[in-house]
Formats: sequence, structure tokens, C-alpha cells
Amino acid sequence: MGGLSQPSVNPDFNPTIEPQESSVRPILIGIVVVGIVVGVLALILRSEGKKPAEPPPYAANLKFSDLKTSAAQNFVGATVNYLDGVITNTGNKTVIHAVVKITFKDDMGQTAQREELPIHVLRTGGPYDEAVDLTLWPLAPGESKPFRLIFENISAQWNHAYPDLQVSEVTVR
Repeated sequence: MGGLSQPSVNPDFNPTIEPQESSVRPILIGIVVVGIVVGVLALILRSEGKKPAEPPPYAANLKFSDLKTSAAQNFVGATVNYLDGVITNTGNKTVIHAVVKITFKDDMGQTAQREELPIHVLRTGGPYDEAVDLTLWPLAPGESKPFRLIFENISAQWNHAYPDLQVSEVTVR
């Protein structure tokens, strides 16, 4: 019965122990891949000292005065804040759109909140004052009109002083 022969067995071979693979190679590959990803993200997200946006040239011709703040509750009980004032066009062009950047400060003079809103002038003469966009009621050269900015919520850190107003966008004709 000699058809079956037993294979020769290596005395150092143990079938329950798997051969050891080098774990250094996958670790190095992982480190290189992570390094490349971090490098690419750093290049993409790197900001080269962005300068603050300059206000448009015609913005110097728009003057704010007679600022007043007020608050009221809306129909759902939330407080709505208003900033009313007068805007004057001291330039020689008609303003048909303007956006203002409003900066609310805290007690330490630091920025508590920043908003950008289009200026809405108040059209009076009806049952109530209506805030309309300048595209509907433009501001002619030398003209002054009351305006209103509406805020649904303002940071609790606001010091309740008048916010800083800076015109960030102007369209003229």
C-alpha cells in the first residue's frame, strides 16, 4: 500500500503560527498619504493676508444721521430690533441700491455681531411707515430720506450703543 506517501515535514514549521509580515511598510505609506493630504489642504486653505474690502468710492457720499434704536415684539413673541436714521446723498449721482455693514460691539469694544443688510428707506404717508428698497424709491443727489434696518436677533453681548455703519456696496445711475 505504498501509493500514499507522507510529505516531509520541516521541524521548525508550525501551522498555527502565521508568517510575520512587516508592519512598517503600511505605516510609512499611511504617513506619506496623510502628509500629502495635509499639504494639499494647507495650500488650498492658505489665505495670503486678505485685506479688508475697501468701501466703494461713492460710499463716501452717503452720510448717516439721527440714529435711533427701538425694539418691539412680533406676533410670535420674539423681539425685533430696529435701527432708524436718516441717509443723505451728498454726491452728484442717484443711488438705486446700497448695502450697509453693521457692527455691534460688546462692553469691551470688540465685535459682538456683524450683519450686512440692504438699506430700506421709509415711505410715509399711508396707514403705516413702509420700508422699501432704494430700487423702488431712489435717493437723488442732495436728497435725505429716513431709513430703517431690521434685526430679527442681536447678540446678547451687544452693549446697546449705536452700532458702526459702513456702506459696503453702492449702485448709482
